[in-house]
Amino acid sequence: MDSKIKEEIPVHEEFVLCCGIETQVLKCGPWTDLLSDQGANRPKVLIFIITGNPGLTTFYLPFAKALYSLINGRFPVWIIGHAGHSVAPRDKKIRAASDDSNTQEIKDIYGLRGQIEHKLVFLRTHVPKQIKLVLIGHSIGCYISLQMLKYAPELPQMLPTLGAKKWCKWWRETTKP
Repeated sequence: MDSKIKEEIPVHEEFVLCCGIETQVLKCGPWTDLLSDQGANRPKVLIFIITGNPGLTTFYLPFAKALYSLINGRFPVWIIGHAGHSVAPRDKKIRAASDDSNTQEIKDIYGLRGQIEHKLVFLRTHVPKQIKLVLIGHSIGCYISLQMLKYAPELPQMLPTLGAKKWCKWWRETTKP
């Protein structure tokens, strides 16, 4: 993939308060706030990457940019770090959720179960229910993704039961311009 193409991809770094903890999110594409975009431009799919340990989002940025390029920028690609694994720079504003109805104090937020709940709260607070999710996890992020599906089967995930070949074929057909 041409590095020049990757550099042109809009990337927005954001620190949000999720469950009372600073959380770093990197967003590829022009969509930075899916809740306020009510128009026809709002995407139908969000590709959501959950990091492995140590939960550093920037490690996954080249992958996210490549993925965004491969799908011709049709859908946003977001990377979320783990709760407590990054600290916002002093000059960076930390965005609080506009709707705190899903915000809750999570017991042992830094433990594995707490990290799973943290990701679920983030999705419920920042992503409209109508948007389908493609969950991608690396290492412990994959385990977190699977547990999210177990604990929140209402998540509008994209074809989680298809095998890899069928999913790739479906994806190619779906993302044709």
